[in-house]
Amino acid sequence: MSSNGERTRHEALSLRRKERQRRSDGRGGRPQVPPNMTEDVIMSGYTAHSKFGTEYSEEEVAMQYGLSLPNGGVCGDARVLAELGCLAEEAGWDGVFVEDYIVHQSDGAVPTCDPWIALAAMAVGTKQIRLGTSVTPLSRRRPWKVAREAVALDQLSNGRFILGVGSGDAGEAGFSRVNEVRDAKERAKMLDESLDIILGLWSGEPFSYQGHYFQVHEMTFLPAPVQKPRIPILVGGGWPLKGPSLRAARYDGCCLYKQHEPGDSSDWTPDEVRALKRFIESHRSEQQAAKPYEIKLGGRSRSEDWEQDRALMKSLAEAGVTWWVEYVPAGELEEMRESVKRGPLRID
Repeated sequence: MSSNGERTRHEALSLRRKERQRRSDGRGGRPQVPPNMTEDVIMSGYTAHSKFGTEYSEEEVAMQYGLSLPNGGVCGDARVLAELGCLAEEAGWDGVFVEDYIVHQSDGAVPTCDPWIALAAMAVGTKQIRLGTSVTPLSRRRPWKVAREAVALDQLSNGRFILGVGSGDAGEAGFSRVNEVRDAKERAKMLDESLDIILGLWSGEPFSYQGHYFQVHEMTFLPAPVQKPRIPILVGGGWPLKGPSLRAARYDGCCLYKQHEPGDSSDWTPDEVRALKRFIESHRSEQQAAKPYEIKLGGRSRSEDWEQDRALMKSLAEAGVTWWVEYVPAGELEEMRESVKRGPLRID
């Protein structure tokens, strides 16, 4: 017979599955909480279901459905993003991932909001959905500031934050118009140093660092993250580029995009996913290999052929994808609301 802790964990997972099904049936509202289950137990069950840093069985694992939102255009207002995040939870999405631009995908005058502020608003307005950046270019950030902000978001969300990182787009105004480092190799080195520092600070222990770009004289960052052993990190970049792919293997998951030939915008194929998975597995230590690893793909809008999309998602899940992320581009607010409220395409 299982322990009380294990039993309540499985009860929490069961409750969340039922709640997701109820929401997809259009009945809305908050879940009914059994009298022996506190809100903390529900949250701990969701953390277990999310797989980050936890043991899990095949029965508990299913494709996770993410929603990718811009931080520009109509979403240049943090209040709009906060609203869409709440709608996403009600519609049964598993995660919301917000872009991180200084000027949204343009050199022009595009309304743009700070995604970290918007995610804080989402965190206090939701209870279960995972929240993250996709992705934060660490080469134009101070790593100790990111470490502090990430812990604050982890607190506000009660352990639901995911940090997505990359080296950034050097053509973005947040690099090109403000004299940030644009050389790809330099940005990659700054990204690696930043990750070293963030992990060191999150330990809650005295930490020092002497890098080429960043230095930390002994300091202790408290509090440590809510999530244990730490906030999960997903690494972005281009596949099959060696640098981003090796970096991704060192952390908790990847959100790599597929490098295309000019004029090619094709989706990932199952064979490409299997090749990515083999590469990751071959570059992880025995200790790392014992932990779950996330492969988060998609990042495009839903096509007009939903069944074709569903068939693609199913084939990618069978190849090893754990998150399918659907992008809702900036547009008319009511259209964006409807795209969120319809919920994810499901294969389970």
